[in-house]
Amino acid sequence: MRFFGMLIAQSPMDITFQCPLCEEEFRVGSALAGTEFQCPTCLKISLLPFPSEPEDALVAPPPPVPSRSIVPTGDLPAPAPLPKASTRPAASNADDARLAQRLTDAYARVAEEVAKLIVGQDEVIEQLLIAIFARSHCLLEGVPGLAKTYMVKTLADALQLSFRRVQFTPDLMPADITGTDVIQEDPTTGRRNLTFLKGPLFAQMILADEINRSPPKTQAALLEAMQEHSVTVGGRTYKLEQPFFVLATQNPVEQEGTYPLPEAQKDRFMFHVRVDYPTREQEREIIKRTTSTFSADVDPVVTGEEVMAIQRTVRKVPVPDHVTDFVLDLVRRTRPTDAEAPAFTKQLIAWGPGPRACQQLVVGGKVRAVLRGRFHVTMEDIEALAYPVLRHRIVPTFNAEAEGVKVDDLIRRALEETPRHEPKKVI
Repeated sequence: MRFFGMLIAQSPMDITFQCPLCEEEFRVGSALAGTEFQCPTCLKISLLPFPSEPEDALVAPPPPVPSRSIVPTGDLPAPAPLPKASTRPAASNADDARLAQRLTDAYARVAEEVAKLIVGQDEVIEQLLIAIFARSHCLLEGVPGLAKTYMVKTLADALQLSFRRVQFTPDLMPADITGTDVIQEDPTTGRRNLTFLKGPLFAQMILADEINRSPPKTQAALLEAMQEHSVTVGGRTYKLEQPFFVLATQNPVEQEGTYPLPEAQKDRFMFHVRVDYPTREQEREIIKRTTSTFSADVDPVVTGEEVMAIQRTVRKVPVPDHVTDFVLDLVRRTRPTDAEAPAFTKQLIAWGPGPRACQQLVVGGKVRAVLRGRFHVTMEDIEALAYPVLRHRIVPTFNAEAEGVKVDDLIRRALEETPRHEPKKVI
């Protein structure tokens, strides 16, 4: 029998158990020795050890005896972690450094596996991985034929994540992606019951292809899944499999018959990534691979459980005060109503980004720092991610559009006019 929650006994024969994946420590009753235990943090299933006996003990440990105080999953709260006073800071720091190094190695291996099938687009792949390890979502924009779909599918294979592709069309309905209740007849009893049939959203990596081809009603069906990682149908809420990511694509060329994403929904995406044309040499390599007998298999690098462990690890990366100040100054300088906004902001920007932009810059900077083998965020990390984070959160004025000023130009000017503070301390 597998247990997720249990009562914590106050007995000297308690078992101190450490999850082998996330290394979280728990104290459980000795009556559970030899049973399966599912960690509430990382969902890793392990076998609980028997309590240690004195060295001169000649009697073998007794088999597990069921206790009336133990109930199956869901009826009791999850076991509480050990008090912080019992942990060793030095060991914790060493574990964090080891997990950070594992992320650095995993990124190098994932990029190597994806490069077997995708030529170039290194910056795009890096930004996709940053969004995944930051537990967020991405919006990809590029003309047809740049292997956006193939890139996402290859990335899902390298990360060992279940993958579903949804082609958004004008007649696509919300139930087509979330799932719906259907009436099914039981062949044994002849009774009819409502049964929920899961839609394509019930996968770990979702590709919403040409998301701006469907009306807002269908686009809005993704909001709960992206924010809450759940789907509500017929008054019942269904949790999605973790980790969960939405990678949406849109075509910037043909806008006839499309439904641009509302600002509130675009803000749910961490990055707005622009997929550009390959270089001449990269395109030569693409032609060589796709018009010959070339073939390659993508080897899985990390699992979904390891991705979730990495997501928790990157949150521990420290951010210096001067980097936080730089993030605040940069974002607030793109808001026309801010007192410190420069003149060009008030003339060329109608609406600026909200606090979520600051959050995404900091979290993305943490992931990027670890990917490069550093354990602290620098202003270089923020500058590198400013374009994909702010690109879809700035609304230019009519004057800016009439003068041909692009959003990237506004971000570049904001970066140039944002002061760089001297390092002080780390928070």
